Amino acid sequence: MEGEKDYLLVNGEDIYVEDYLSSRSLDKLKNFVGNTKLLVIDEAQKIPDIGANLKLLVDHLPDLAIVSTGSSVFDLARQMGEPLTGRKKVLHLFPLSQMELGALETASQTKANLECRLIFGSYPEVVLLPSDREREEYLQELIRDYLFKDILAMDGVKKSKKLVQLLQLIAFQIGKEVSYSELATQLGMSKSTVEKYLDLLEQVFVLVNIRGFSRNLRSEVTKTSRYYFYDLGIRNTLINNFNPLSIRNDTGTLWENYLVMERLKKQHYQNIYSNNYFWRTYDQKEIDWVEEREGGLSAYEFKWSGKKTQALKLWHKTYPDAPFTLIDRENYLPFIT
Repeated sequence: MEGEKDYLLVNGEDIYVEDYLSSRSLDKLKNFVGNTKLLVIDEAQKIPDIGANLKLLVDHLPDLAIVSTGSSVFDLARQMGEPLTGRKKVLHLFPLSQMELGALETASQTKANLECRLIFGSYPEVVLLPSDREREEYLQELIRDYLFKDILAMDGVKKSKKLVQLLQLIAFQIGKEVSYSELATQLGMSKSTVEKYLDLLEQVFVLVNIRGFSRNLRSEVTKTSRYYFYDLGIRNTLINNFNPLSIRNDTGTLWENYLVMERLKKQHYQNIYSNNYFWRTYDQKEIDWVEEREGGLSAYEFKWSGKKTQALKLWHKTYPDAPFTLIDRENYLPFIT
């Protein structure tokens, strides 16, 4: 191999690469790597016994760094899981965050690009494409060819049309609690199947599930879930709505989803360990976002228009030591960057 290089980039779908990296022979693996200091394997899940072979490399070549990626999260996790326990670090890559984009643009550009991110999302390809028409086409192709590939490859999951319909229903319920029974009735499926599909959609990074918070009041809602999309471009493509914000009736919904996901990205990249919830009482007083960390609570309300929430008085009465912050277009950047 090209041992003089500092790195080696290979693809697990290459039969030559597969032959070496599935060999279970330490000598053969060492010959393949040579003097490389960084081995990058794309589509690593395609290589039989890749986890066991990488374990051999990690254990016997301590100066070698290995990066393994794959398009199938289930297969990659299964192959890498047990053999590399205690020897790996899993990196969770979101769509581009405002933390990353902000390093490449001015404050005025960030303001100008906000609407595009609420409509087309932040996948790298979408951000780089020069026109809205090309962004639409890319997102349509992404949903058609790639979005459900991992799930549909699993045993017992055959109904791609039902997956799309389920996501379309969720797309209209962002920021609202979902009823699994109601979704099941609308889709003609069992409640358990709906729950299974939603769980799988979380595992493949399409949806995020946020639960209700409760500590003091009997009237607090705790047993329901709200779902958000990892990327708003996917959400808007599913409902085929790329209209500008000026003629939409769901701008507040887009804003809430955007802030939730950008906050989660910030927490992840800055190692902010937090339990995240929404808060609602049975008489419909609610707060969008509650964080519990280091023994304290913080509450946030997301408003596109900046109007105050009616729940503020009850929140302060119930949790007097928990600060409350209204997040709108004037002050959102410190919250997410």
